[in-house]
Amino acid sequence: MNVRDLMQTEVISLSLYDHLGIAEDIMRLGRVRHLPVLDGERPVGLVSQRDLFRAGMSSVLQIDVESNQEWLEKVAVKDVMSHEVESIHPDQPMRSAVQTLLAKKIGCLVVVEDEALVGLISETDCLGYLAQLLEAGGV
Repeated sequence: MNVRDLMQTEVISLSLYDHLGIAEDIMRLGRVRHLPVLDGERPVGLVSQRDLFRAGMSSVLQIDVESNQEWLEKVAVKDVMSHEVESIHPDQPMRSAVQTLLAKKIGCLVVVEDEALVGLISETDCLGYLAQLLEAGGV
């Protein structure tokens, strides 16, 4: 089985110039934990829920949600995103994806083909597949 077989192809992404308020809205409403950041079609960063938490004032100053949202709307995605994005090609075996997730202790890999984002594979995708295998095996 290859990454292509399990990856999510409908990926919501951000631009370098979006603000964190947009990222927070997408994550909250879409129940998404990772948002690739693109420069054109090329992934250049990743914003995670952890990045949002660190950037939010409410986590430090105990301020209300509305004030925190106003603050996040002033912070550019490019200023808080993770710049070192782990990627994988869609034709790589799932074993490689899982090994990378485990070795790097990360929650997702961006799937890139010809320097363009084509999908995302997360630990949740891998666990879902594992659950199917266990059920099929009667475990």
